[in-house]
Amino acid sequence: MADHKITCLSCAQANRVPDEKLGSGAKCGTCGASLFPTKVIDVDAAVLTKASRTDTLPLVVDFWAPWCGPCRSMAPEFAKAASALRGKVRFVKLNTEENPKVGQRHNIRSIPTMVRFAGGRERGRTTGALRAPQIQSFATTR
Repeated sequence: MADHKITCLSCAQANRVPDEKLGSGAKCGTCGASLFPTKVIDVDAAVLTKASRTDTLPLVVDFWAPWCGPCRSMAPEFAKAASALRGKVRFVKLNTEENPKVGQRHNIRSIPTMVRFAGGRERGRTTGALRAPQIQSFATTR
C-alpha cells in the first residue's frame, strides 16, 4: 500500500493519503476540507501551482471563463467525468478572467482548454468543448 500526496484545494496544504482513502472520506489535516470534493472546485493560482507540481494523482485543469459559451456547455460534462474518475484523477477549474497571468503562464490561447498534469509536469492538452467520455479518455491517457 502506497501513500499519495494530495494538495488541499481549499488551503493548499499537502496531505498524505493512503490508497484505501482515495476518493472516500479523506480530509485535509489542516483545514478539514474534503480532499476529494463531490463538486469540481474553482482554484486560484497558488493552489493550481502547488497541486500541479506535488500531487501524485493526475490533475486535469479546465481553463475557462464565465462569458464563454462552450465553457459553460462543457461544465456539466466535466463534472460527470470528475465524478466517474473520483479517487483516480482530480479535476479542477481555473477562471482565466480572474487569473489572466496563470492563463498566460500556461500558454492558454483559447478556451475551454484542458491540461493534464502528472508527476509535476504537463502531460497533455486539448482545446474545445468535449463530452464526458472524451474527457475521461483524455484524463486517463498516459
